[in-house]
Amino acid sequence: MNSKTDALAPSTPTRVLCIRHGETDWNAAGRWQGHAPVPLNAAGRAQSQALGAYLARNGWPLAAIYSSDLPRAMQTAQAIADALGLTVYPDPRLRETDLGEWQGLTREEVLAWDAERYAAYQADWRRIPAPGGESRLAVGARARAAFDEIAARHSGQTAALVTHGGTLGMLLENLFGPLERPSLTNTSITVIERAAPDAPWTLVRVAWAPHLQTAPLGETW
Repeated sequence: MNSKTDALAPSTPTRVLCIRHGETDWNAAGRWQGHAPVPLNAAGRAQSQALGAYLARNGWPLAAIYSSDLPRAMQTAQAIADALGLTVYPDPRLRETDLGEWQGLTREEVLAWDAERYAAYQADWRRIPAPGGESRLAVGARARAAFDEIAARHSGQTAALVTHGGTLGMLLENLFGPLERPSLTNTSITVIERAAPDAPWTLVRVAWAPHLQTAPLGETW
């Protein structure tokens, strides 16, 4: 081979598909899940299988699938892995925000018994954690550490991360700065890529769900 020609050849982009898990009964009820081991419901299982089938049918060349170790994410990731013949690698850094004392409650329930602390949280929600939980900035930092390691491991390839709405939102902010907060719907795909190892990351698509016939539940972070 001509080394001069090789040096001029464009590198293969590194692409990361960031996928929110499928629907759960707690999603449908507006209940805050945090680290709770909530499984997918029937709709969430169908969404996950549809996503796996879409990726397989359209020839997405995934090198690996990584997932939050919480059941709703692992079940989503496994449905994708089954369709593509891959293995799921769990990573607890991709977990949802630890919501501490508010885990398992709805917003209305929190307002009913913890209105003062909730008001303080709302005033600075990136920095102030839920009581006994973690801040959104801490979530963004741990998700970014996982993202950077996985992207480096799969340079020039496409990898998938299955995670959560809050975690994905803060990862995007860590990568790109404050954004208008789109609805990160269940099993939607957010595509991030860069042309070369020293190039900046580009946000290609946000909350893309071509595999679904009807709009899933949405959530902002």
